[in-house]
Amino acid sequence: MKWSFKIGRMLGIDVFLHATFLLVLAFIAVTHWLAHGSLAAVISGVGFFVALFTCVLLHEYGHALAARYFGIGTKDITLLPIGGVARLERMPDKPVHELWVALAGPAINVIIAAALAVWLTLTGSWEPLTSLSTTGGGFAERLLVANVFLVLFNMIPAFPMDGGRVLRALLALRMEYARATRIAASIGQGLAVVFGVIGLFSNPFLMLIAIFIWFGAAQEAAAADAKACIGDLPVRETMLTNFRSLSPHDALGDVARLLIEGSQQDFPVLDGERVVGVLTHARLYEVLRERGEWTPVGEAMEREFRMLRPDERLDGALFKTEAGTAVMPVARDGRLVGLLTTENIGELLMIRSARALRVSVPPPLSSTHHIH
Repeated sequence: MKWSFKIGRMLGIDVFLHATFLLVLAFIAVTHWLAHGSLAAVISGVGFFVALFTCVLLHEYGHALAARYFGIGTKDITLLPIGGVARLERMPDKPVHELWVALAGPAINVIIAAALAVWLTLTGSWEPLTSLSTTGGGFAERLLVANVFLVLFNMIPAFPMDGGRVLRALLALRMEYARATRIAASIGQGLAVVFGVIGLFSNPFLMLIAIFIWFGAAQEAAAADAKACIGDLPVRETMLTNFRSLSPHDALGDVARLLIEGSQQDFPVLDGERVVGVLTHARLYEVLRERGEWTPVGEAMEREFRMLRPDERLDGALFKTEAGTAVMPVARDGRLVGLLTTENIGELLMIRSARALRVSVPPPLSSTHHIH
């Protein structure tokens, strides 16, 4: 994710922090200074925020480890000011697996809240809830309340929250996956409308949540429809087999002419028969503008790319494409045999959707048909 930097690696998963997180920390420090005017209050406020997002991180590890149990890896976890994101390599194929993966995150927060409740009871540290605020109150009790809020918020039955995935998984136990997703998305968008109306007259923050839910539900429904449309197709069914490749020594000006003369937008870069990089049209434009047409392709190509196999499932490749890869070389036994791009995946989806609509529409009555 852009504007994120790595802060560590735990249990084989890289953890990233979004740069805006630091701005929120600064805001919290200023808020506590203005409220209490002491360095101790600032340290306490920043410490609470860090502790809260440690709970968010553990929540995301709950998802990641549950997914690992079902044979699904996690690319990385990113902490944002609005929460955390664990990027799974793919979504679980079975609804019951998705159910457990979705519940694993909130379950971690329940365990944390229960542990804090036991601690507060043993130490006799409970305070009236009325004494708690965003900048004051007992540290442990505030953290307990925050974890309870995380559970309740995440279990709202709307995408992209965990509750939306739980609802979809429960529905998918009894019906087709894409239909279950559409129903869950519709329920989520209905809740978004309710939150938006309430927020309009009370709390503007609810309006932001409504927008977040609305677009998250729409995106999830579209992804499910795409997955249903693709089915179990292998990569070889949609990869480009008629394409041009480049050498690291080619000049960008020559590549620009290839771009104008043909329809290919992105190019694999080969050193002999070995794929050493990819050059996307976006990267071509950027480097042409900055360094000129005599720049070698080797200085402009992207060296980090995803390599696919022809027999790999297309829905898995689609997930990798959504993760930010515009073009992926396809190789068999180390030899380049095709390219998979966002454009040809999109064309496949449009063709299959058009065919499905054509089949679902009954043929018109013949002009010679008479009704008696």
